[in-house]
Amino acid sequence: MEDDKRDFDEINEDENGEENFAEMLEQSLIGAVELKPGQQIAATVLQIGQQWVFLDVGQKGEGILDRKEVQDEEGNLSIAVGDKLNAYFVSRAGGELRFTTRLAAGVAGAAQIEEAWRSGIPVEGRLEKETKGGYEVKLPGGVRAFCPFSQLGGRRQESAEEVVGTSRPFKVIKFSEQGRNVVVSHRAILEEERARQREALQETLREGMVVKGVVTSLRDFGAFVDIGGIEGLLPISEISYGRVEDIQQVLQVDQELEVAVKKIDWEADRFSFSLRDTLADPWSKVGSLYVEGGTYPGTVARVAQFGAFVTLEDGIDGLLHISRLGGGRRLKHAQEAVKTGEKLMVTIEKIDQEQRRISLVPVAGAEHAVAEPEAAPERSSYQDKPAGGGMGTLGDKLKAQLEKKKKR
Repeated sequence: MEDDKRDFDEINEDENGEENFAEMLEQSLIGAVELKPGQQIAATVLQIGQQWVFLDVGQKGEGILDRKEVQDEEGNLSIAVGDKLNAYFVSRAGGELRFTTRLAAGVAGAAQIEEAWRSGIPVEGRLEKETKGGYEVKLPGGVRAFCPFSQLGGRRQESAEEVVGTSRPFKVIKFSEQGRNVVVSHRAILEEERARQREALQETLREGMVVKGVVTSLRDFGAFVDIGGIEGLLPISEISYGRVEDIQQVLQVDQELEVAVKKIDWEADRFSFSLRDTLADPWSKVGSLYVEGGTYPGTVARVAQFGAFVTLEDGIDGLLHISRLGGGRRLKHAQEAVKTGEKLMVTIEKIDQEQRRISLVPVAGAEHAVAEPEAAPERSSYQDKPAGGGMGTLGDKLKAQLEKKKKR
C-alpha cells in the first residue's frame, strides 16, 4: 500500500508552482457531508495501484477500495481511471476512507456479516438449494442464510433450476442468534438501484426522447415496459401504424424495445410510451407511391354502416363509401357488399393530405363494381329498338300483324 500511496502522491506534485491537485481537491470538498458506515456514494477512479484503487469521493482524505473487488479471477480489471462506480463507506482511519462494493468471499466469520447487517453493506452470496419458502444462501466465511422467495426479486418468478448455483449481492435484513439466524434479500438491492435510476431519470428524461426498455407484461390494452427506474404503458394503439388485433402476436415478455417517451407524470407515477413514433411514417408514401387514379390491392379492415375501411398497407387506410358499393343496388349497410378480411382491388379517387384521408372506389368490372347511374339509351332513328324491350315502333307492329295473317 505504501508503493501505491507514493504513486498517488506524485499526482499532487506542483512542478509549475500553481495550485496543486491537493488544493484543487480541497476546494471541491467545500460543503462535503460526513459519511456514515454503509452509506453509498458515486465515486470516480483517480488511480489504480497494485493493491488499492484510489477514489475521489467528495471528502477530505482519499478513498480507497481493495483492487480485488474490481478484477476477475484472472486479474483483469473491470474499471479504468476516470470511471465512476458506486461504493459503500466502511470506515475512516488515518485520513483514509475505506470503501467496498460488497462483502465478498474470503472474509470469514459471522462478525463481518453482523457488521454488514448493521451498516447496510451488501454481501456476495451463492444460492445453494431450494428450501421451504425460499433458498439457502451461502455467505462469505461459510455463514448460512435464508432468502425468502419474495426477496429474490426480478421481473418474473424464476425457477429453482435457473437460480440454484448462481451468485448475486444480498442485503442482510435480519441477524440474530450470533449468526445462526440470518435472512437476506436481493430484492432490497434491486429496489435501491431502481430508486437511484429513477432519481437520475427525473433529471434527464423528457417527452419525445427515445429510450431502451424491456417488456414486463402484456395486457389486452397494451404492454408495460420497464426503462430502468420506471415502468410505463405502451398502449396497443401506439405499437404500430397498422391495427393490432392480438398484442401477443407482435410483442412478448422480456422483449427489448426502443420506445419514444409519450407522457411523463412523476406525481401520479404514470408514464406512457410509443413504439409507433420510432417507426417510419407510411403516410409519407401517399402522393408518391399512392396517387389519385392509381389502382391497388387492399384488404377490408373494418366495415361500418356508411362504408368500409380498406388497408392498402399498414398505416395507410382509405374509405370505400357505401354509395360506391352494390353495383347500383341501394344498400342499408356496407356489410351487404363486403366483409372484414376480404381482398379487393380499389382505385384512389381523392387524397386529402391535410386530413390524411383517402377516398376509394372499387375497380370497375370487379366483383364490387362502381355503382354508376343507368344512362338513357341513345336513339339514332325512330326505327331503333329501345334497350330493355317495350311496345316497339309502328313498323314493328305492322310487320307483326302481316305475320299473323300469313299464318291464318
